Amino acid sequence: MRTPAFNVHTPNTLDEAVETARKLTDREVEFDWISGGTDLIPNYKWGINPKSDVISLAAVEEIRGVSMYRIGAMARLQDIVESEEVHPLISEAAASVASIMIRRSGTLGGNLCLDTRCFWLNQSETWRRSIDYCHKCDEGTGADCRVIPNQNELCVATYQGDLAPALICLGAVVHLASNSGRREMPLEKFFQLDGITRNVLRNGEIVTHVELPESSSSMVGSYQKLRQRDAWDFPEGGVAFAVHIDKKGKISGLNMASTGFESIPRSHKDLVDSIDMGAEWGLEAKRLGAELKRTVRPVLNTWFPPSYRKKMASVLAKRAMEEAAKRVTSA
Repeated sequence: MRTPAFNVHTPNTLDEAVETARKLTDREVEFDWISGGTDLIPNYKWGINPKSDVISLAAVEEIRGVSMYRIGAMARLQDIVESEEVHPLISEAAASVASIMIRRSGTLGGNLCLDTRCFWLNQSETWRRSIDYCHKCDEGTGADCRVIPNQNELCVATYQGDLAPALICLGAVVHLASNSGRREMPLEKFFQLDGITRNVLRNGEIVTHVELPESSSSMVGSYQKLRQRDAWDFPEGGVAFAVHIDKKGKISGLNMASTGFESIPRSHKDLVDSIDMGAEWGLEAKRLGAELKRTVRPVLNTWFPPSYRKKMASVLAKRAMEEAAKRVTSA
């Protein structure tokens, strides 16, 4: 497969990057941002919504760096895995991404902004043309969604990033920049429930970094993932669970988030708030798993059928909660 031709812009600073985006926008030129390119370039080779211009962030040093409470958008996933400063829950989630070769190129920003996936979409151009395309990549045909027939208003392609649930559990805040200025928000508010829109990024806006609260250093957690092959695949489902330990060594808060079940990663704070701290932990983990199974809404657009993914949501939640409890004990 050949990558279609495109123009590459290589700004050296964040200001140059957003100014380049503004100029392209003013000229009504469609473009993509590229960091590691481990998702974007394969999509281009498949002919999935390629753009005429690409803005590379490779030379923008301002959005690099890895520390305890700040991770730059251009931080390589393997650097996050190997960092002694990064929270263990984030490192664990990063280590589950693909293979070490991919992690040496892939970035935090790229993983958060990962394009949603669907087996009606992530196919060759010839294959997609044979079914008259789909709502997400319709090539001007006005095609309906192939997962939920007879509608083309909502795309249900699945979000399959690994880092988002871990970061959401720790209370991460995402920082954005554009030519119009900068803004920030809780990471869970960054995503939008539509497989095409995906997130709140405006045209010409980028993720610069994520920031973690100091309270995250008092949290212990676990990330559990369902996939076909341990060394490669996107999550068919993923659950992160975090426990906050107060200064007296007591559990003072819980959080849980999921990925791979819908078009967005979701926080499930409402479910963990119902956990009885005085009850037997294993029984509460089983009950939590059953609640998550009832909550998630996977559709038939990934390798495993929705019924199996719902069952595994229960298993993953139970495993994540029990593993987090073990780590609290040994902390």
